[in-house]
Amino acid sequence: MQKRYQVLIPEWLEEYIKWGVEKYGLSFSELIRLEICQAVIAYISARYPEYKPGFTMKDFLNGIKHFDHGKMGPEMLDKTISTIYFEARKAIEFRFSKEKK
Repeated sequence: MQKRYQVLIPEWLEEYIKWGVEKYGLSFSELIRLEICQAVIAYISARYPEYKPGFTMKDFLNGIKHFDHGKMGPEMLDKTISTIYFEARKAIEFRFSKEKK
């Protein structure tokens, strides 16, 4: 389930998000969600070295490289995005379990 929030971002970040929207054909909201999920995975992986995500930033960058070169279709991009969402959720659950101890 998704909830709606109003988020204020600086113009330079807006420009970056709009660039990604045009380049990858995603909605503004979806690209923001994707960027946040990537940041969550990266942060929790750095904060808790014992946490090993099933999808790394290197995997993501390789996927984007394939997309940029026309080797990844929209279906594969959607699957990659779903994987990132799943991994971010797992990372958050891992952190919550660590914080409760």
